[in-house]
Amino acid sequence: MTSRVLIKNLSALDDGTVSVSGWVETVRDQKKVQFVVLRDESGAVQLVNPRTTDAEGQVVADEPATSISGLAQGTFVTVTGQLKHDERVKLGGIEIKLATLTVVSAAIPETPIAADSSLDKRMDWRFLDLRNPKQNLIFRIQTTFEHALRTYWIEHDFIELHTPKLMASASESRAELFEVGYFDTKAYLAQSPQFFKQMAQSAGFGKIFEVGPAFRADPSFTSRHATEFTSVDSEISWIDSHDDVMQLHEDLMVAGFTAVKAKHGEEVLALFDVEVTVPSTPFPRIPLAEAKEIVKSRGYEVPRDDDDMDPEGERQIAAYVAEKYGHEFVFLTDYASSIRPFYHMRHEGDASITKSYDLIFNGTEISTGAQREHRIEVLEAQAIEKGLDPKEIEGYLDFFRYGVPSHGGFGMGLARVLMLMLHQASIREVTYLFRGPTRLEP
Repeated sequence: MTSRVLIKNLSALDDGTVSVSGWVETVRDQKKVQFVVLRDESGAVQLVNPRTTDAEGQVVADEPATSISGLAQGTFVTVTGQLKHDERVKLGGIEIKLATLTVVSAAIPETPIAADSSLDKRMDWRFLDLRNPKQNLIFRIQTTFEHALRTYWIEHDFIELHTPKLMASASESRAELFEVGYFDTKAYLAQSPQFFKQMAQSAGFGKIFEVGPAFRADPSFTSRHATEFTSVDSEISWIDSHDDVMQLHEDLMVAGFTAVKAKHGEEVLALFDVEVTVPSTPFPRIPLAEAKEIVKSRGYEVPRDDDDMDPEGERQIAAYVAEKYGHEFVFLTDYASSIRPFYHMRHEGDASITKSYDLIFNGTEISTGAQREHRIEVLEAQAIEKGLDPKEIEGYLDFFRYGVPSHGGFGMGLARVLMLMLHQASIREVTYLFRGPTRLEP
């Protein structure tokens, strides 16, 4: 590895010789002195190069001055020089007086995107867009958030799984399903790891988690939909109801937000003007039927033909919760069985509602969770009721023929969490490489 100092670590060093590498952000080529702002993956630093003059005071074309004059934005360089602490320097209170400059990789002078470029244009040139410190921070936040979840899971004896993404049959329904050729037959891209999470309960794993890709052939162009996304999933055995799943879910969110606030809170405030708030527990819980009445009392009636909530309804109930409880999260519970999958357990004495929930964060649904039906005869009956042929899901039904504990879990969209945490307008901003109905590149 090339020996270099990360820019973020320079302030802790004594004055003296250092070597740093990064790409050129700006050049100020003045008559007596040149200034270069150099950025690496950790931050930015000012480079200074006093110009050499002859006996008559004329500037001499020497190095590294000549090279600096020809630097284009984005050119990658390695420099050595004298580090100096100077509180008058606005950029971190340090600067480097240049001794040598080596161009590692020159950039084309005219860049294809600018600060005011459209989102689609920036997505076309994503690798350049990601050089922006705000975009860089998003993925450091993502790393911290995932690490916090994984730490919680591991400390609580969960097992991590990596389930297959090629399936012989649909994991949710035949809607929104990508079909792919598979040798002399066909396969489907997994919409979720749902069936395999439940298989782990039958296998006796007890508590599991997975962070991995999922695929939905959804032709939506909304700010919160993608055809490929990262799904955060967890499943646990020996639960009494979906309340146990909600408690796990909120504990994980608290762990994730606590870590992000501690490590990145100041940067988020500086770059996004957003205060990261660690949610208090328990999160508010409102049955869906009651939530619809609350929304109606606020002047909005959900105009759907089915029993589901719509995006505006989610925004309205979130506004109500923010006003009444001062909370960014709310569990909408007890969804109608007519709009839930066949494997969601139904309430005793009222089969019209399920032991399930959606988690709403800042007005948008980020997750669905439920207690699963583990009784084979009930599961088969509910599958038939939903119009499914039990023979098509025979392999899944086999999980329940040899004894399986009560269990439940959730699946959550990672990008939606980041989008709403940072108050961004689209998941495209917080997805490394977005995939949608019209985007397969880069």
